[in-house]
Amino acid sequence: MKILVIDIGGHHLKVLASGQTESRKTPSGPEMTPARMVEEVKALADGWEYEVVSIGYPGLAGDVGPKSEPGNLGEGWVGFNFAAAFGLPVKIINDAAMQALGSYEGGRMLFLGLGTGLGSALISEHVIVPLELGRLPYRGGRATLGEVLGRRGLKRLGESEWKKRVKEVATRLMEAFLADYLVLGGGNASHLKELPHGVRLGHNHTAFRGGFRLWGVDDVPVLDPDAHHHDPPAKPEEWRLI
Repeated sequence: MKILVIDIGGHHLKVLASGQTESRKTPSGPEMTPARMVEEVKALADGWEYEVVSIGYPGLAGDVGPKSEPGNLGEGWVGFNFAAAFGLPVKIINDAAMQALGSYEGGRMLFLGLGTGLGSALISEHVIVPLELGRLPYRGGRATLGEVLGRRGLKRLGESEWKKRVKEVATRLMEAFLADYLVLGGGNASHLKELPHGVRLGHNHTAFRGGFRLWGVDDVPVLDPDAHHHDPPAKPEEWRLI
């Protein structure tokens, strides 16, 4: 199966197809609507062969696609028919969950995506649990974890203090979730060099690996160009999304 993976971020849109070694990207931002995203992706992927599409979406995603509008992009994502727009079967999952899927190496893993905001997901024994840890209050509720550990927090606190906060939160969350290890991904993870025990960095192609693996996750419905979606198989063989 030849897969095109789309990683939608608040600042960049990235794509990679099966058999390719170099990803391609273009700026995103507040003007990026779903229709424009499809146009940009088709242009970026020109010359590549692909039969199905995986999308990492920066927000809540359900059986028929996005369940909420993204905070850093244009509008119109909820209810948009991605399969019809591409003319191909599509699977959509939260972008942090897709990165987590690509980072997973067994056991119980907690993933934190340090980007525009804070993405998060837990995988335990091949069960994928998307999380919204960025909404949790931080130190008395004057800010959320997303506001502190996201891009705005980095700019407001400065790199040195921001790195201290990331390490503190990572350690406590790993303990709270009884995680065997924690993976830090996202564009701002590169600021971190020295990490607490049990914490490691993801790499640039982690999200794409997750997008390729996504077609082995039977519980994620397939959005079809001819029908709004197919029900997933009743008995997944290995992966489960809850």
